[in-house]
Amino acid sequence: MIIVTGGCGFIGSAFILDWLAQDREPVLNLDLLTYAGHPGNLRTVESHPGYRFVRGDIADSALVGDLLREHRPRAIVHFAAESHVDRSIAGPDAFIQTNVVGTARLLQAAHGYWSRLPAPEASAFRFLNVSTDEVFGSLGPSEPAFSETHPYQPNSPYSASKASADHFARAWCHTFGLPVITTNCSNNYGPRQFPEKLIPLMIHNALAGQPLPVYGDGRQVRDWLHVGDHCSALRAVLERGRPGETYNIGGRSERTNLEVVHTICRVIDEARPGRSHAALVRHVQDRLGHDRRYAIDDSKIAAELGWKPAVTFEQGIRDTVQWYLANGDWVASVTSGAYRRWVEQQYPALHSAA
Repeated sequence: MIIVTGGCGFIGSAFILDWLAQDREPVLNLDLLTYAGHPGNLRTVESHPGYRFVRGDIADSALVGDLLREHRPRAIVHFAAESHVDRSIAGPDAFIQTNVVGTARLLQAAHGYWSRLPAPEASAFRFLNVSTDEVFGSLGPSEPAFSETHPYQPNSPYSASKASADHFARAWCHTFGLPVITTNCSNNYGPRQFPEKLIPLMIHNALAGQPLPVYGDGRQVRDWLHVGDHCSALRAVLERGRPGETYNIGGRSERTNLEVVHTICRVIDEARPGRSHAALVRHVQDRLGHDRRYAIDDSKIAAELGWKPAVTFEQGIRDTVQWYLANGDWVASVTSGAYRRWVEQQYPALHSAA
């Protein structure tokens, strides 16, 4: 079996759903269920014989050790993380605790388990550390895309905490021999993404007729990766990736934030005719330390593992909008009073104007 950490979150739940749909090994999902962890993401597999959920903290070394000894996984796929840059600026401590301390303790527990495995099982074991391209910092308009050898230059508390986790993962591989592989992905989007991130926030607000807050001039560039493509890349890395290596995973879809928002508006205009949703766009004060551009060079994973993204941005956005249109109950379940208070705190100018 495999253990997935943070499997009730956006990417983790997509990975588990895809994994079980392909009749692969059983999955144990270890998740603390913080605000962005939603058990409803996995409701369709709750009764699946190959799925088990344990509520717990990756920083709880005793719990993790017990689970490893009991279930003897052949891999750990580590998604669990605080991941929203805005929240890391408002409150860095949770990011340090989960992303840094939690990852270090998880690595320690994994090493203790792995070091006692018989040689064939130890050789086959993998620790897959799922990370972000934000650890590389920001690019200028004409600079080449991030490669795996690009220096780490994190600029936010979030990216600094993930960079630290990556360094611990590398250290446990180099010093202790733990067979770690790290992946650095670009911006994910797709179904079940918590609506604090750009794409689901814009969809949610547009459908509600609310302002669409765009930071600064909206010309920050990101590479957009459909979560289904990300999951297929992770499976390839888990199956064929080399321990000690890192692999960049991108969507080959660089867009400015403003282009993304206007694309969403056009799709919603078609689905809900009668108004121009782009008229709801409001430029707000830019985020502190906002990175200007990310771009991914995915030539290594393409050459070594034969992987490339399959979902175009245009099709992915249409599918994502349709999912949110068809799943209003899910959206209602995550946009609680706490969520509304966060949005009001994050975009005060919009709400004071209202």
